[in-house]
Amino acid sequence: MLTPLGRLDKYAASENVFNRQMVARSLLDTLREVCDDERDCIAVLERISRLADDSEPTVRAELMEQVPHIALFCQENRPAIPYAFSKYLLPIVVRYLADQNNQVRKTSQAALLALLEQELIERFDVETKVCPVLVELTAPDSNDDVKTEAVAIMCKMAPMVGKDITERLILPRFCEMCCDCRMFHVRKVCAANFGDICSVVGQQATEEMLLPRFFQLCSDNVWGVRKACAECFMAVSCATCQEIRRTKLSALFINLISDPSRWVRQAAFQSLGPFISTFANPSSSGQYFKEENKSSEDTSVEDKTRTRGEEVPEDAQIRLEDVPTDPTVFNSSVKLEGALDPDIGAESPRKPPGDSSLPCPLSSEPHQEAASNEDDKKPGTCRSASRLEVGDSAQDSAPLDQELYNSFHFWRTPLPEIDLDVELEQGSGNKLGPEGLEGTPEATAPASANITMATRKELEEMIENLEPHIDDPDVKAQVDVLAAALRASSLDTSDEASEAARRAPQDELLGCRLDHGTAGPLTSETVENMESALRYIHDDSDSGTSGGFSPDEERRAKVQDVVPQALLDQYLSMTDPSRAQTVDTEIAKHCAYSLPGVALTLGRQNWHCLRETYETLASDMQWKVRRTLAFSIHELAVILGDQLTAADLVPIFNGFLKDLDEVRIGVLKHLHDFLKLLHIDKRREYLYQLQEFLVTDNSRNWRFRAELAEQLILLLELYSPRDIYDYLRPIALNLCADKVSSVRWISYKLVGEMVRKLHRAAPPTFGVDLIRELVESFGRCPRWSGRQAFVFVCQTVIEDECLPMDQFAVHLMPHLLTLANDRVPNVRVLLAKTLRQTLLEKEYFLTSASCHQEAVEQTIMALQMDRDSDVKYFASIHPASTKISEDAMSTASSTY
Repeated sequence: MLTPLGRLDKYAASENVFNRQMVARSLLDTLREVCDDERDCIAVLERISRLADDSEPTVRAELMEQVPHIALFCQENRPAIPYAFSKYLLPIVVRYLADQNNQVRKTSQAALLALLEQELIERFDVETKVCPVLVELTAPDSNDDVKTEAVAIMCKMAPMVGKDITERLILPRFCEMCCDCRMFHVRKVCAANFGDICSVVGQQATEEMLLPRFFQLCSDNVWGVRKACAECFMAVSCATCQEIRRTKLSALFINLISDPSRWVRQAAFQSLGPFISTFANPSSSGQYFKEENKSSEDTSVEDKTRTRGEEVPEDAQIRLEDVPTDPTVFNSSVKLEGALDPDIGAESPRKPPGDSSLPCPLSSEPHQEAASNEDDKKPGTCRSASRLEVGDSAQDSAPLDQELYNSFHFWRTPLPEIDLDVELEQGSGNKLGPEGLEGTPEATAPASANITMATRKELEEMIENLEPHIDDPDVKAQVDVLAAALRASSLDTSDEASEAARRAPQDELLGCRLDHGTAGPLTSETVENMESALRYIHDDSDSGTSGGFSPDEERRAKVQDVVPQALLDQYLSMTDPSRAQTVDTEIAKHCAYSLPGVALTLGRQNWHCLRETYETLASDMQWKVRRTLAFSIHELAVILGDQLTAADLVPIFNGFLKDLDEVRIGVLKHLHDFLKLLHIDKRREYLYQLQEFLVTDNSRNWRFRAELAEQLILLLELYSPRDIYDYLRPIALNLCADKVSSVRWISYKLVGEMVRKLHRAAPPTFGVDLIRELVESFGRCPRWSGRQAFVFVCQTVIEDECLPMDQFAVHLMPHLLTLANDRVPNVRVLLAKTLRQTLLEKEYFLTSASCHQEAVEQTIMALQMDRDSDVKYFASIHPASTKISEDAMSTASSTY
């Protein structure tokens, strides 16, 4: 008989802990009982303040769990109890953040975040009551656990309180905590939440205040801190400008990828794809298509070359400057660079990651990369020499593939004249003018001889320097290449002079910089020489006289100008089997998962960089890797466009169709999305393979068949009525007889959509034939489940209006009404439901006084007198009184 307040006082003063816990749980109910009286509400809130001083941690924790609910109640009843939350509840929440009991602290932290998320704390209170307390809890003399938890709360609340409060009140202390020398737990929390803080404060504050701290955290002596930095790298990158991302963050990320800790390397490789995706630029990912009628070879080279933009990456030592978009106005001069650079010629190992001035595309693990790239040595592989390994004369011995970024393939007449500014002659400035290219061999012989002499001298020095390390297989491969180049450089000087004009395109390809401007068109004689040079290079590659490209050289052919080449090289190395041993057994899966994002970033013009990696992943032994690719192949097809899809993705797609069910389901779920991107002739080829989806490794895998039915509904729009009738109809009728009701339900909808499309076709003969087959196969089926399926199909046709009602009355309804005399009650029950709840709701049968309406009424009357009580019930009730859902009908009609 106590009042709510009296009952509250009685149990709050009890010595029994459980009674006090019960009081904490019932506070919200007590408030609701006294909410009409403002004084009683204030009295309850005052008793909450006293209860907050309870000595038992379980009581305080229970109270804190109720605070968000009480705060929401106070907000809803704000006119009656204004400022109740700010005055009575918020101080308790803030005080509990420093409670001695861990459970109480955790509960208060969760309550604070919930209150901020629901915007129940005023902005003024956040600035004056919450943030100062959190800053105080992170002071140097604070408890270690409390400090760590306070930093975590500050980071989590930053997105909720906004940029202004975060910059003024949270950011300074956060930067201090990033440098906490005593507690690595604090630094780890800062690193884990670094991306969230960067996204809140924006680009300027990130670059000015946070990036220096981030660099420190990435080089922390605790591997857990570095691992947390690797995990949030993408978010940090998104908050910086493109220049910093390219020049500073890229080198920093390379450090993490080569970290001594396996766990750090693992996290870095998982974040590599997302980090590369932050380099995406709409202008670079908007791909170019050559629409002219050219050979596939010319088109593929143009797609690779002309769409590359105005600049090839600096790490390739090649720059295209001011390249005009019109292929007929290429006027350029070619400048050789770095041919005698010992670091380049000797294929020196990668420079330290911190040196961002010259990122090197060489892998830090050459042996692993060599093993994973031997298959590159075949015609059709996209290659380019990103560095000039040896001198000019060594180019004769280095076999190049005809599919290189060869400018000759996309230049059009008039072809530009090449003016060689030979830096190899120590600034002598000897240049080849137009007459040097078109005239006598004597004009080119002196320069060629000087190049040869200088090159041979440098090659001999490089081989001599490498000989002490000949035991290293990688060094031995380099020495073999240099030795072959040295032998080639000893060719007769006159032979080199005669080949100078023919080597011009190759020189431009391997180590040149195009500068717009000074030369005129070449003569037809020079063009013939250039063509013969290309044939010579190709023949030399086939003969293998010079030893070929090393795997490292072939890998460096995959150059582009969108992301730093070193990052792309590391991404491509994720398919190396040795990575699974040294980094992560799931590394190939992570590579496959992020590949569409990387492909979108690079753009379709740079697809050649990823083609081989994609093929390697598609043939990976782990089905999880192939499954990941199967689920994303339709997205990749959108990125690449129809030409590259037909050339590179369709063969892999065909392989996935014959793979395990775990892989096939990825293809099946997006079958419509992929097929709609193909040409209509290519699309029709898959009609013959759709039947194969009915066969699964496990017959109990009914979800596979259900997904097939869903996809067939979408595929109806892609094929002609004849194709639908000849190929899709048998599959749909097969699925209608499936053992699982969920598959049958989707199949009924599929058949209804087929009836709609075929009936609307001109002429509608296929629709009539389909209806006739439905009647024969299901309406007159000897099994009762088949006859029941016929009723379900008719119900779907009526509900979705797949047929006009007058056509339904002519083609389907007579056969439907004959089932009123079916010997199985389940069929008659479903017929009664369909007639009462579906058919009679249609206006055609409500308004027209036709023979069809009379036949329906007579059938319903017969069903009302049925010997089965369920049939009587569903035939007698009003259709709107008990509308049965599809799920209930599906359960009731199950044929298990």
